[in-house]
Amino acid sequence: MPRSETRNLQAFLDRLTSRSVLTGEEQQAILDLPTHAEQVDANSDFVGLGEIVDHVSLIVSGLVGRFDQNSEGSRQITAIHVAGDMTNLHSVVQPQATSALQALSVATILSIPHSAIRAATARHPALAEALWRDCMVDAAILSQWVVNVGRCHARTRIAHLLCEMATRLKAPVEREAFTFPFLVTQTQIADATGLTSVHVNRVLKVLRLEGLVDVQRRAVVVQDWDGLMVAGDFDPNYLQMNIQPEERLRIVRPI
Repeated sequence: MPRSETRNLQAFLDRLTSRSVLTGEEQQAILDLPTHAEQVDANSDFVGLGEIVDHVSLIVSGLVGRFDQNSEGSRQITAIHVAGDMTNLHSVVQPQATSALQALSVATILSIPHSAIRAATARHPALAEALWRDCMVDAAILSQWVVNVGRCHARTRIAHLLCEMATRLKAPVEREAFTFPFLVTQTQIADATGLTSVHVNRVLKVLRLEGLVDVQRRAVVVQDWDGLMVAGDFDPNYLQMNIQPEERLRIVRPI
């Protein structure tokens, strides 16, 4: 396997081992998975709603949106995936796509066959446990999004989204003021927060005037991280990104 693709799998492996305990042999099984890389243009679907897929999609670079739509064809973003995310890991056990996947920016995607993941987890049950735990984190994020859109005002919704993206994109939040890349449009922010583009524009102006954050075309300039977290009612614990070594779980005993 090319070294670059091994590095990309290493990023996913690092994500798994941040929450799960895996032996050296189990870790190597992840790095040995066969892959195929492709670049997807911005605003292009690479998994269609209802499509039967035979592979999972690991993001190498760029941002990907998960979309659902109503019977009239109106879409809403129900998740934003970042580099290192396996966007449709659940498709290993449910191959028919219940959501569409679209590149929000130019994105590089690594495809991994379902058959290879099934074979690896059959040989190493602890991998199935780790992948299950990864899906659980996606579910926790989705739950937060439901509350954010269903029970929060527009200012809170947008501030929460920006806090989550800063944390998941590993921005230097300890600095209080920092900049991180966020390659989305105001229309896409609107789709992710259940608002109109006009309303998003107004709220972003308010957040800027309050000295909290300035959302530019390709980057977010955070001016007051603590204030932004308060505005977004943001508690990062649901992301489970700071699991300590002694807190990492393993159900399956090493052989």
